[in-house]
Amino acid sequence: MIPRIDAAMLAEGQDAALVATKIGAEEIGFLTLHNSAISPDQVRATIAAYRAFFKGDHDVKQAVDMAATGANRGWGGPGSEQVDPMANPDYKEVFDCGVELPAGDPLSRRSVYAPNRWPTTPDGFRACIEAYFDQARAVSLELLQGISTAIGADPSFFADKFDRPMALLRGNYYPERPAWAGAKDFGIAAHTDYGCLTLLATDGQPGLEVQLRDGTWVPISAEPGEFIINFGEMLEMWTGGQIRATPHRVKGGATERISIPLFFNPAYDTNVAPAGAAPISAGAHLSKRYAETYTHLQDTPS
Repeated sequence: MIPRIDAAMLAEGQDAALVATKIGAEEIGFLTLHNSAISPDQVRATIAAYRAFFKGDHDVKQAVDMAATGANRGWGGPGSEQVDPMANPDYKEVFDCGVELPAGDPLSRRSVYAPNRWPTTPDGFRACIEAYFDQARAVSLELLQGISTAIGADPSFFADKFDRPMALLRGNYYPERPAWAGAKDFGIAAHTDYGCLTLLATDGQPGLEVQLRDGTWVPISAEPGEFIINFGEMLEMWTGGQIRATPHRVKGGATERISIPLFFNPAYDTNVAPAGAAPISAGAHLSKRYAETYTHLQDTPS
Protein backbone atom coordinates (compact mmCIF):
# COMPACT_ATOMS: atom_id res chain seq x y z
CA MET A 1 0.00 0.00 0.00
CA ILE A 2 1.31 3.45 -0.94
CA PRO A 3 1.56 5.63 2.21
CA ARG A 4 -0.69 8.70 2.53
CA ILE A 5 1.05 11.59 4.30
CA ASP A 6 -0.40 14.64 6.03
CA ALA A 7 1.95 17.51 5.06
CA ALA A 8 1.35 19.46 8.26
CA MET A 9 2.02 16.42 10.44
CA LEU A 10 5.24 15.71 8.54
CA ALA A 11 6.39 19.33 8.93
CA GLU A 12 5.75 19.04 12.68
CA GLY A 13 7.85 15.87 12.83
CA GLN A 14 5.06 13.66 14.11
CA ASP A 15 6.19 10.05 14.44
CA ALA A 16 3.40 8.45 12.38
CA ALA A 17 4.07 10.77 9.44
CA LEU A 18 7.83 10.21 9.64
CA VAL A 19 7.48 6.42 9.70
CA ALA A 20 5.06 6.40 6.74
CA THR A 21 7.28 8.77 4.77
CA LYS A 22 10.33 6.57 5.38
CA ILE A 23 8.43 3.56 4.04
CA GLY A 24 7.27 5.47 0.98
CA ALA A 25 10.74 6.83 0.20
CA GLU A 26 12.86 3.77 0.92
CA GLU A 27 10.64 0.80 0.10
CA ILE A 28 8.13 1.93 -2.54
CA GLY A 29 9.40 5.13 -4.14
CA PHE A 30 5.91 6.66 -4.06
CA LEU A 31 3.61 8.30 -1.52
CA THR A 32 0.67 10.69 -1.56
CA LEU A 33 0.51 14.04 0.22
CA HIS A 34 -2.50 15.98 1.49
CA ASN A 35 -3.16 19.00 3.71
CA SER A 36 -0.40 21.02 2.06
CA ALA A 37 -0.28 24.79 1.47
CA ILE A 38 -1.77 24.31 -2.02
CA SER A 39 -5.57 24.30 -1.93
CA PRO A 40 -7.79 22.07 -4.06
CA ASP A 41 -9.25 25.22 -5.67
CA GLN A 42 -5.79 26.37 -6.77
CA VAL A 43 -5.12 22.98 -8.33
CA ARG A 44 -8.47 23.00 -10.14
CA ALA A 45 -7.84 26.51 -11.48
CA THR A 46 -4.41 25.48 -12.76
CA ILE A 47 -5.81 22.35 -14.41
CA ALA A 48 -8.49 24.50 -16.06
CA ALA A 49 -5.83 26.87 -17.41
CA TYR A 50 -3.88 24.00 -18.94
CA ARG A 51 -7.03 22.47 -20.37
CA ALA A 52 -7.96 25.76 -22.05
CA PHE A 53 -4.51 25.95 -23.59
CA PHE A 54 -4.42 22.36 -24.83
CA LYS A 55 -7.96 22.62 -26.22
CA GLY A 56 -7.22 26.00 -27.80
CA ASP A 57 -6.11 27.11 -31.24
CA HIS A 58 -3.34 24.98 -32.75
CA ASP A 59 -1.61 28.05 -34.16
CA VAL A 60 -1.26 29.46 -30.64
CA LYS A 61 0.43 26.26 -29.52
CA GLN A 62 2.59 26.11 -32.63
CA ALA A 63 3.88 29.61 -31.92
CA VAL A 64 5.50 28.35 -28.69
CA ASP A 65 6.59 24.94 -29.97
CA MET A 66 9.68 23.81 -28.08
CA ALA A 67 10.86 21.99 -31.21
CA ALA A 68 12.10 25.38 -32.47
CA THR A 69 14.42 25.69 -29.46
CA GLY A 70 17.40 23.91 -27.98
CA ALA A 71 15.60 23.55 -24.68
CA ASN A 72 12.40 22.24 -23.11
CA ARG A 73 10.32 25.41 -22.84
CA GLY A 74 6.87 25.78 -24.35
CA TRP A 75 4.56 23.33 -26.05
CA GLY A 76 5.49 19.82 -27.06
CA GLY A 77 3.10 18.10 -29.43
CA PRO A 78 2.34 14.38 -29.65
CA GLY A 79 5.57 12.45 -30.14
CA SER A 80 7.78 15.17 -28.68
CA GLU A 81 9.01 12.84 -25.93
CA GLN A 82 10.28 9.28 -25.98
CA VAL A 83 11.04 8.13 -22.44
CA ASP A 84 11.54 4.50 -23.42
CA PRO A 85 13.69 3.84 -26.52
CA MET A 86 12.00 0.44 -26.89
CA ALA A 87 8.54 2.06 -27.16
CA ASN A 88 7.14 4.56 -29.63
CA PRO A 89 7.27 8.30 -28.84
CA ASP A 90 4.62 9.23 -26.26
CA TYR A 91 1.30 10.38 -27.71
CA LYS A 92 0.57 13.01 -25.04
CA GLU A 93 0.99 16.80 -25.37
CA VAL A 94 2.97 18.86 -22.83
CA PHE A 95 3.64 22.44 -21.84
CA ASP A 96 6.89 23.10 -19.96
CA CYS A 97 8.13 26.14 -18.05
CA GLY A 98 11.04 26.54 -15.69
CA VAL A 99 13.07 28.84 -13.50
CA GLU A 100 14.72 31.75 -15.34
CA LEU A 101 17.88 33.39 -14.00
CA PRO A 102 18.96 37.05 -14.34
CA ALA A 103 20.99 37.70 -17.49
CA GLY A 104 24.16 38.33 -15.49
CA ASP A 105 24.04 35.01 -13.68
CA PRO A 106 26.87 32.73 -14.91
CA LEU A 107 24.40 29.82 -15.24
CA SER A 108 21.75 31.76 -17.17
CA ARG A 109 22.88 30.40 -20.55
CA ARG A 110 22.47 26.79 -19.53
CA SER A 111 19.52 25.17 -21.30
CA VAL A 112 18.02 24.05 -17.98
CA TYR A 113 17.44 27.76 -17.21
CA ALA A 114 16.24 28.71 -20.69
CA PRO A 115 13.71 31.56 -21.11
CA ASN A 116 10.08 30.50 -20.92
CA ARG A 117 7.77 30.70 -23.92
CA TRP A 118 4.26 31.87 -23.08
CA PRO A 119 1.20 31.60 -25.36
CA THR A 120 -0.94 34.64 -26.17
CA THR A 121 -4.09 32.83 -25.03
CA PRO A 122 -5.93 31.82 -22.90
CA ASP A 123 -6.19 35.04 -20.90
CA GLY A 124 -4.45 34.84 -17.54
CA PHE A 125 -2.60 31.64 -18.41
CA ARG A 126 0.88 32.85 -17.50
CA ALA A 127 -0.16 34.44 -14.20
CA CYS A 128 -2.04 31.30 -13.13
CA ILE A 129 0.81 28.94 -14.01
CA GLU A 130 3.50 31.11 -12.43
CA ALA A 131 1.54 31.43 -9.18
CA TYR A 132 1.13 27.66 -8.96
CA PHE A 133 4.80 27.12 -9.87
CA ASP A 134 5.94 29.36 -7.00
CA GLN A 135 3.70 27.61 -4.49
CA ALA A 136 4.62 24.12 -5.67
CA ARG A 137 8.35 24.80 -5.28
CA ALA A 138 7.83 25.97 -1.70
CA VAL A 139 5.80 22.86 -0.85
CA SER A 140 8.41 20.62 -2.47
CA LEU A 141 11.31 22.10 -0.53
CA GLU A 142 9.44 21.70 2.76
CA LEU A 143 8.59 18.13 1.79
CA LEU A 144 12.24 17.33 1.03
CA GLN A 145 13.21 18.57 4.48
CA GLY A 146 10.58 16.29 6.00
CA ILE A 147 11.82 13.35 3.95
CA SER A 148 15.38 14.05 5.06
CA THR A 149 14.26 13.87 8.68
CA ALA A 150 12.29 10.67 8.03
CA ILE A 151 15.29 8.80 6.60
CA GLY A 152 17.55 9.87 9.45
CA ALA A 153 19.52 12.54 7.59
CA ASP A 154 20.15 16.20 8.44
CA PRO A 155 16.80 18.04 8.09
CA SER A 156 18.61 21.13 6.79
CA PHE A 157 20.66 19.25 4.19
CA PHE A 158 18.61 20.46 1.22
CA ALA A 159 18.06 24.04 2.45
CA ASP A 160 20.90 25.66 0.48
CA LYS A 161 20.81 23.34 -2.56
CA PHE A 162 17.74 24.87 -4.20
CA ASP A 163 18.60 28.59 -4.37
CA ARG A 164 18.57 28.35 -8.20
CA PRO A 165 16.56 25.18 -8.71
CA MET A 166 16.40 23.42 -12.05
CA ALA A 167 12.68 23.13 -11.43
CA LEU A 168 10.45 22.25 -14.37
CA LEU A 169 6.67 22.61 -14.22
CA ARG A 170 4.74 20.67 -16.82
CA GLY A 171 1.17 20.39 -17.90
CA ASN A 172 0.45 16.96 -19.42
CA TYR A 173 -2.53 16.39 -21.68
CA TYR A 174 -3.34 12.73 -22.22
CA PRO A 175 -6.11 12.29 -24.79
CA GLU A 176 -8.23 9.16 -24.74
CA ARG A 177 -6.14 6.24 -25.90
CA PRO A 178 -6.10 6.35 -29.71
CA ALA A 179 -7.77 3.56 -31.67
CA TRP A 180 -4.49 2.96 -33.53
CA ALA A 181 -2.46 2.48 -30.32
CA GLY A 182 -0.61 -0.80 -30.04
CA ALA A 183 1.58 -2.55 -27.51
CA LYS A 184 4.37 0.01 -27.91
CA ASP A 185 2.15 3.09 -27.65
CA PHE A 186 1.72 4.96 -24.35
CA GLY A 187 0.64 8.30 -23.00
CA ILE A 188 4.01 8.00 -21.33
CA ALA A 189 5.93 4.74 -21.43
CA ALA A 190 7.48 3.04 -18.43
CA HIS A 191 10.30 5.12 -16.96
CA THR A 192 11.86 6.46 -13.81
CA ASP A 193 12.03 10.22 -13.35
CA TYR A 194 15.41 11.80 -13.91
CA GLY A 195 15.75 14.30 -11.12
CA CYS A 196 15.14 14.65 -7.41
CA LEU A 197 11.46 14.85 -6.40
CA THR A 198 8.23 14.99 -8.40
CA LEU A 199 5.12 16.67 -6.98
CA LEU A 200 2.22 15.56 -9.18
CA ALA A 201 -1.27 17.06 -9.22
CA THR A 202 -3.99 15.47 -11.33
CA ASP A 203 -7.60 16.04 -12.33
CA GLY A 204 -8.57 12.85 -10.50
CA GLN A 205 -8.85 10.67 -13.60
CA PRO A 206 -7.11 7.28 -13.33
CA GLY A 207 -4.27 6.33 -15.64
CA LEU A 208 -1.00 6.40 -13.73
CA GLU A 209 0.44 3.01 -12.81
CA VAL A 210 3.36 2.20 -10.49
CA GLN A 211 5.56 -0.88 -10.76
CA LEU A 212 6.07 -2.62 -7.43
CA ARG A 213 9.20 -4.56 -6.54
CA ASP A 214 7.60 -7.85 -7.60
CA GLY A 215 7.03 -6.47 -11.09
CA THR A 216 3.27 -5.96 -10.84
CA TRP A 217 1.71 -2.70 -11.97
CA VAL A 218 -0.77 -1.01 -9.63
CA PRO A 219 -2.93 2.07 -10.32
CA ILE A 220 -2.53 5.25 -8.28
CA SER A 221 -4.71 8.34 -8.46
CA ALA A 222 -5.41 11.48 -6.43
CA GLU A 223 -8.14 14.09 -6.45
CA PRO A 224 -7.22 17.78 -6.92
CA GLY A 225 -5.56 19.01 -3.74
CA GLU A 226 -3.89 15.69 -2.99
CA PHE A 227 -0.51 15.02 -4.59
CA ILE A 228 1.31 11.96 -5.82
CA ILE A 229 4.99 12.09 -4.85
CA ASN A 230 7.77 10.07 -6.39
CA PHE A 231 11.54 10.23 -6.51
CA GLY A 232 13.98 10.34 -9.40
CA GLU A 233 17.29 8.82 -10.41
CA MET A 234 19.19 11.83 -9.09
CA LEU A 235 17.88 11.47 -5.54
CA GLU A 236 18.43 7.71 -5.57
CA MET A 237 22.05 8.31 -6.59
CA TRP A 238 22.48 11.23 -4.17
CA THR A 239 21.32 9.12 -1.19
CA GLY A 240 23.41 6.11 -2.16
CA GLY A 241 20.29 4.13 -3.04
CA GLN A 242 18.49 4.79 0.24
CA ILE A 243 15.61 6.47 -1.60
CA ARG A 244 14.09 4.61 -4.52
CA ALA A 245 13.33 5.78 -8.05
CA THR A 246 10.40 3.58 -9.11
CA PRO A 247 9.19 2.90 -12.68
CA HIS A 248 5.76 4.21 -13.63
CA ARG A 249 3.70 4.70 -16.82
CA VAL A 250 0.43 5.91 -18.33
CA LYS A 251 -1.14 3.67 -20.96
CA GLY A 252 -4.23 5.83 -21.40
CA GLY A 253 -7.87 4.89 -21.40
CA ALA A 254 -11.31 5.95 -22.53
CA THR A 255 -11.16 9.36 -20.81
CA GLU A 256 -8.77 12.24 -21.37
CA ARG A 257 -6.58 13.22 -18.43
CA ILE A 258 -4.56 16.26 -17.31
CA SER A 259 -1.73 16.10 -14.81
CA ILE A 260 0.74 18.67 -13.50
CA PRO A 261 4.12 17.37 -12.42
CA LEU A 262 6.65 19.66 -10.79
CA PHE A 263 10.09 18.16 -11.31
CA PHE A 264 12.01 19.69 -8.41
CA ASN A 265 15.78 19.61 -8.82
CA PRO A 266 18.70 21.42 -7.16
CA ALA A 267 20.95 24.09 -8.63
CA TYR A 268 23.02 23.13 -11.68
CA ASP A 269 26.39 22.92 -9.92
CA THR A 270 25.16 20.87 -6.94
CA ASN A 271 27.21 17.73 -6.36
CA VAL A 272 24.69 14.86 -6.30
CA ALA A 273 27.18 12.01 -6.04
CA PRO A 274 26.81 9.73 -3.03
CA ALA A 275 29.18 10.24 -0.15
CA GLY A 276 32.74 9.21 -1.01
CA ALA A 277 32.20 9.08 -4.79
CA ALA A 278 33.63 11.33 -7.50
CA PRO A 279 31.56 14.54 -7.92
CA ILE A 280 28.59 14.49 -10.29
CA SER A 281 26.96 17.77 -11.35
CA ALA A 282 23.18 17.82 -11.04
CA GLY A 283 23.02 19.91 -14.20
CA ALA A 284 25.16 17.57 -16.27
CA HIS A 285 23.07 14.58 -15.20
CA LEU A 286 19.78 16.30 -15.98
CA SER A 287 20.93 17.79 -19.31
CA LYS A 288 22.08 14.37 -20.50
CA ARG A 289 18.77 12.73 -19.61
CA TYR A 290 16.75 15.51 -21.29
CA ALA A 291 18.80 15.11 -24.47
CA GLU A 292 18.00 11.40 -24.50
CA THR A 293 14.27 11.98 -24.07
CA TYR A 294 13.07 15.03 -26.03
CA THR A 295 12.95 14.04 -29.67
CA HIS A 296 13.95 17.52 -30.89
CA LEU A 297 17.15 17.32 -28.80
CA GLN A 298 18.20 13.93 -30.06
CA ASP A 299 21.04 13.73 -32.59
CA THR A 300 19.19 11.37 -34.89
CA PRO A 301 15.48 10.66 -35.46
CA SER A 302 14.05 7.78 -33.46
